[in-house]
Amino acid sequence: MNRKKLILLALLVAAIAAFVALDLGRFFSIDYVKGAQGEFQALYAARPLAMVAGFFVLYVAVTALSLPGAAILSLVAGAIFGLWVGTLIVSFAASIGATLAMLVSRYLLRDTVQSRFGARLADVDRGIEREGAFYLFTLRLVPLLPFFVINLVMGLTKMKAGIFYVVSQLGMLPATFVFVNAGTQLSQIESLQGILSPGVIGSFVLLGLFPLIAKKVLDAVKARRVYARWADRKPARYDTNMVVIGAGAAGLVTSYIAAVVKAKVTLVENHKMGGDCLNYGCVPSKALIKTASLVRQMRHSREYGVERAEYSLDFAQVMDRITRVVAEIEPHDSVERYQGLGVDVAIGTAKIVDPWHVQITAEDGSVKTLATRSIVVATGARPFVPPLPGLDDVGYLTSDTLWGLREQPRRLVVLGGGPIGCELAQSFARLGTEVTQIEMGSRLMAREDEDVSAYVRKALEADGVAVLTGHKALRCEKDADGGKFIVVEVAGQEKRLPFDQLLCAVGRVARLQGFGLEELGVPVNRTVQVNEFLQTIYPNILAAGDVAGPFQFTHTAAHQAWYAAVNGLFGMFKTFKADYSVIPWCTFTDPEVARVGLSEQEAREKGVAFEVTRYGIDDLDRAIADSAAHGWVKVLTVPGKDRILGVTIVGAHAGDLLAEYVLAMKHGLGLNKILGTIHTYPTMAEANKYAAGEWKRAHQPAALLRWVEKFHAWRRG
Repeated sequence: MNRKKLILLALLVAAIAAFVALDLGRFFSIDYVKGAQGEFQALYAARPLAMVAGFFVLYVAVTALSLPGAAILSLVAGAIFGLWVGTLIVSFAASIGATLAMLVSRYLLRDTVQSRFGARLADVDRGIEREGAFYLFTLRLVPLLPFFVINLVMGLTKMKAGIFYVVSQLGMLPATFVFVNAGTQLSQIESLQGILSPGVIGSFVLLGLFPLIAKKVLDAVKARRVYARWADRKPARYDTNMVVIGAGAAGLVTSYIAAVVKAKVTLVENHKMGGDCLNYGCVPSKALIKTASLVRQMRHSREYGVERAEYSLDFAQVMDRITRVVAEIEPHDSVERYQGLGVDVAIGTAKIVDPWHVQITAEDGSVKTLATRSIVVATGARPFVPPLPGLDDVGYLTSDTLWGLREQPRRLVVLGGGPIGCELAQSFARLGTEVTQIEMGSRLMAREDEDVSAYVRKALEADGVAVLTGHKALRCEKDADGGKFIVVEVAGQEKRLPFDQLLCAVGRVARLQGFGLEELGVPVNRTVQVNEFLQTIYPNILAAGDVAGPFQFTHTAAHQAWYAAVNGLFGMFKTFKADYSVIPWCTFTDPEVARVGLSEQEAREKGVAFEVTRYGIDDLDRAIADSAAHGWVKVLTVPGKDRILGVTIVGAHAGDLLAEYVLAMKHGLGLNKILGTIHTYPTMAEANKYAAGEWKRAHQPAALLRWVEKFHAWRRG
């Protein structure tokens, strides 16, 4: 805390101490006010302006310092100035004082609170930005929570002072009127409890419900306005309760949940059931990684005590195996399975023609239109292809088209240093392809900490990948002999890199076109714009999965599906905000990189105070036995406490090891609970226990242990 803050804090403490030491509270009692009422009234009659000004300043000071007495002063205002003048004075003085208290709280406390609880405070700030004025107004209307507490808490948020002042003045006006009016009958008042009788409190509660009811009415009016242009299209009866567009992870889970709760649901898919994850992403890539890992183990068999392991790689067989793996999993996501679960599956292209009708064009050209209560857009994402000059001329692969290869490329250029690019670059290098990976940024996997990026780069280079960071792709070219090149720029110089195949792995973009969203006026940017309930501007049209963001993971798509299904089917009764508080992910390079919560760089960017505990997996018995003794577990915790802010694991099976921390963070369990849990020996999971042990060792009660040492010495005689 800087010097100015310390001085201000000292002055505030001194003022409050003086209030207590001089027993100034005796002047803020019913008995004193009733006894001095005549004197106050005489003074007001003699010098009205001076009395008003002095009272105004006193009220502002009491409120700004959060001293007890504002309620008594409101009574005094009624007794001296009358109902209307008293209400006017108290209303402005209370609002100004409350705003000053809020600003002082912000100046003195916000930075400290931000450093300790930055992540949680960020969520509060986002809520305040959206509906802070509404909630403040509700809190002001119902005097069940002390107003000084509201002032101090709001100071910790980013609510603008002007909004705070205006809302406070309007929200406190009913309570002000009640107290000032009671003051006009001061002789009949025995205590403050008499003012706030159960009847009065009940009235305030009903008044507090008013903004909630008003919000519902406003939402209904807003929805009516949005739907107005389609009013004549709204059906009297519906063919189905819900239509889900897209049979990827989000669509499959949404339709399954709808069927479980006995809703009639139609799932529409225009290509392959299972979406990108089954057919082009998670499943085939992990099958490729497994084969590449096996080849790497055979190539380095000496590490396992095998002098020579011979193998003959047939790339076509490798890719055929991937096709078989996909085919083996396909029944889990098949039309037959979902029809058996009670879902009506339609193969065709869906287009939303109005908020209640979806047109489905089948493969044979036939068209049918379904009337539906709700619609869930779960159309997923596709690989982003950069607008690189000459790219179409030389040809390119994406994570969608890669799996059709049957001839192994001798030279492969991977464009992109994110998770997909790193996984595929390492796998192809292990299979024997000469791989060059190009990343425009300064490091691979920029979302992770720098130590993680450096470690992954080292692992890829050890497998033969030529990693070129800081290289910007400019264009693609062909020479006279048909040779293919990509031209990159580094340090102001151009460089030509030859290749046989070019893989674009620079990210994915949501599938937004062709589903009727544009015609309906649904706002889209990189994704469909949805609120915290996954609703678009039309409350009965929702989106989930990659098309909705903010994450592009299969597991988050499935997570969102619950909210889309429940809010779409039961939103007229209750809506649920999608919870993104604990989101894990994993990049399946070797070593794997898994994370949940904050990384070090994110914590610094958000101003969150943290401690780091690190355990090296090279010390773990099972890792040593498996020749996988590399990587680490890194845990971020609240300073001095075992509450987990984030975990990054680098090593074999990191994605599996992370699950324990995901559970702990979701349910508020700290490192002490993990340390107190029995972990099977010898397993990789012991790394989590040992990481917790490292934290415990760093937070030993040193003073207590010194006394214990003396106790044991005494016991020895």
